[in-house]
Amino acid sequence: MIAIARQKTSLEIDMEKVKVAREALGTKTMTETVDAALDAILEREAGRKLIEILDTPGMLELDPEVMKGAWRIGGRRFSS
Repeated sequence: MIAIARQKTSLEIDMEKVKVAREALGTKTMTETVDAALDAILEREAGRKLIEILDTPGMLELDPEVMKGAWRIGGRRFSS
């Protein structure tokens, strides 16, 4: 099991935003809502970084030697 670092804290939070976020995220508690909102931000950032990588010229030029045996096309192995 992975240990998750958690910390109790005291924050001033706009409860109207929490209400809207809770409805949008389908969460029940404030802790679930904040965790889900943070997860959504992390996912968005990961997606942004992936798009940046894929948009970098040359990133999709794969080395056939590295990819040898990694892909299957129509039941056959990828070959260069």
